[in-house]
Amino acid sequence: MRLAVISDVHGNAFALEAVLREVRRAAPDRIVNLGDQIEGSADPARAAQLQAELGAVEVRGNNEEKLWPGGRRTPLSQEVGRWLEDRVPAPLRERLAALPLTTRLEDVFICHGTPTSAWESLLWVWQPEGGGEAGGGFYRSRDPRQLRELTGPLGAGVVLCGHTHRPGATFVGQTLVVNCGSVSDQVDGDPRARWTLLERRASGWSVEFRAVAYDVEAAVAWASARSPFGTFEGQLLRSGEMTGRGM
Repeated sequence: MRLAVISDVHGNAFALEAVLREVRRAAPDRIVNLGDQIEGSADPARAAQLQAELGAVEVRGNNEEKLWPGGRRTPLSQEVGRWLEDRVPAPLRERLAALPLTTRLEDVFICHGTPTSAWESLLWVWQPEGGGEAGGGFYRSRDPRQLRELTGPLGAGVVLCGHTHRPGATFVGQTLVVNCGSVSDQVDGDPRARWTLLERRASGWSVEFRAVAYDVEAAVAWASARSPFGTFEGQLLRSGEMTGRGM
């Protein structure tokens, strides 16, 4: 079985289209979408429609939970949410808000953050510096004992998660834990879009992290012309560093 995994598209249709061209060439058996599909400003309506048409195995992210009544958090998130309401059709938003927190595909356990929360992270833990997350920081590895406590009871061959926008993988006993890279809003200084290819072979599961160049300037131009978030989107997408998002 071959799985193409996308995560954290954040409304960036330009990055998503580049990723999907590679995904189609890879010809996976299934596509998995780990959530945070639309909160962003680089043509989120088109990004929403493209993802709805994939027929992917899906879970909700923390940004999908912001679509719930009273679910939005920060002032910036509320502003983005109001803007999205006028651009992403209600049926698409309602579809996303109703996605499950977790799901399974054979022996693959699928979540956005952790098995119990879309807001927390599994493989990596954010270590703030200065004034908290908005003031900077870095991801450190989770205590391996905690990781075993979270993943052991799942009885899975693979655990897939996203949320951190940072790709990485490790074994916990016989379980492969894969934190998939993000389609948009990178954290490592490389603005390319990311996706992950998993393949189950006779010897076990293998994982390959992919990076795809896309037209960042076209994405920024769209956001600048059609949203009040162009300056922010430009800094975020060009730098490949998620500073100040705080959403």
